[in-house]
Amino acid sequence: MAEELFATHKSTAETSTIIRRDGAVISSEDFVVMSVEGEGLEAGKRVLELTSPLALAGISIFFFTTYFSDYILVPAKSKGQVVRALEDRGFQFEERAEAYVNPAARHDRNKSSTSSFGTVSPSTPLPVTVSELQARTFALLKRREIIPRVDTDIRLLQCAGRRDLPDSFTADEIGLQVGLTRCLVHQPRFLSLTLTSSEPASLLIETKLIANFDSGNVLLGNKEDILVPIMLDLEPLPLEATGIVCGVADRLCGRSDKGVLMNAIEMSYLSTARTGTVIVEEKDLEHAIEALHIEENDALEF
Repeated sequence: MAEELFATHKSTAETSTIIRRDGAVISSEDFVVMSVEGEGLEAGKRVLELTSPLALAGISIFFFTTYFSDYILVPAKSKGQVVRALEDRGFQFEERAEAYVNPAARHDRNKSSTSSFGTVSPSTPLPVTVSELQARTFALLKRREIIPRVDTDIRLLQCAGRRDLPDSFTADEIGLQVGLTRCLVHQPRFLSLTLTSSEPASLLIETKLIANFDSGNVLLGNKEDILVPIMLDLEPLPLEATGIVCGVADRLCGRSDKGVLMNAIEMSYLSTARTGTVIVEEKDLEHAIEALHIEENDALEF
């Protein structure tokens, strides 16, 4: 589908990891998506619980937090490694949910995976603990001069389409499609849409765009929970870079780099090809900036 929609001509750089075609960036690598549930954990700690075994195993991932579930996008060649890493941390595949779940909902932040991952050959030894991984992550961000960007004028809501009212299902679907079209016409500064075969559409959308959905029954979500994105421009890093999601989540939801317990910040995460977006509640923005060691007046404005 990516080839059909975005590629207008073939590139001569077929052997490269990233193929650039008329402004679009298309990976030459196939990916698989896994749905993972972290029942019993707050959203931020769930991000850490899911990503830490993969980061410690040196596996590159994309991570999506949606209204209903969490999704991990991994290179198809790494699927077996991902399954072993999750199972080593107590996750089990549940047929009913079509997702990996962790019955114990444990949060052993300094526990490393005991599996052997033969195809992982990093240039430096893998970190042993999440604390070490966090330190490496922020050292890398600093070395590459990757500064989180904050625009407080972008205020978001996490919403989802409805499928719980059979009598109005068709009308709700049409209302959702019409609302999304109106949003795109207005050229939003931020809009994330996740579509899967098993769940209703999940949206991360600017508060001012909600008016494009005429009926109050079209979207699920609490309109009082205002969210703010903190964006990391990962363009300077290779696509296969590992540990970014886990390192950031540990800084916000685990311990500080000095090992002192801090108040966990409720967060979610959205990966794109070249950007990592940390989503926090508006009331926690100042705390999040402090935890990421950014002075408010140093945050880049758009």
